[in-house]
Amino acid sequence: MKRMLFWLVLLCSMAAWAQTEKRIYTRDELESRSGRQQDERKARKELAAKLDSAMFVRAVDALEKLDFVLEADQLQFKRGYTAFVNATTNFISLYDAHATVQVAPFNGGGPNGVGGITLDGKASNIKMETDKRGNVFFTMNVMGAGISARVTISLTKGSNKASATIYPNFHSNNITLLGELMPAEDSSVFKGQSF
Repeated sequence: MKRMLFWLVLLCSMAAWAQTEKRIYTRDELESRSGRQQDERKARKELAAKLDSAMFVRAVDALEKLDFVLEADQLQFKRGYTAFVNATTNFISLYDAHATVQVAPFNGGGPNGVGGITLDGKASNIKMETDKRGNVFFTMNVMGAGISARVTISLTKGSNKASATIYPNFHSNNITLLGELMPAEDSSVFKGQSF
């Protein structure tokens, strides 16, 4: 026992005496290094802004052509409750006058087979406007066998991030879908069985 304690103390003291090496930079090296890092950060931000701007232009074009999908990764319910969801099964799409609203907060089951409901309808009274800041607002009425609602989509300037609020005509259980708006050809949603 004493021998083991001796070796343990010896090993701990040897570790304490071990040399450590630390690189020390001169002021010129530090300034040069931080300047390069700032330039790299600035270039990354500029590239991200250009990419977001291009995605915004594509999203606006898709709205104008009435051929888009808003893939939602978050749902926001009437009293502020939020849920993170799968973007491939939670979406709003429009192709000409055919609208689909699918909300699937559960994993499997439900009336549509993917954990929620899928409603098809005809879009009418479609309007699009841009405010003075460049944000885009798109509204439409959707009428079908299982849906009668007003849908309002808000697209923030310079990005394809959007929110869509569904205002049902027969009750006040509004729901908001938050996600990315894109042309339908870029989307990879999975549509369940509709009413």
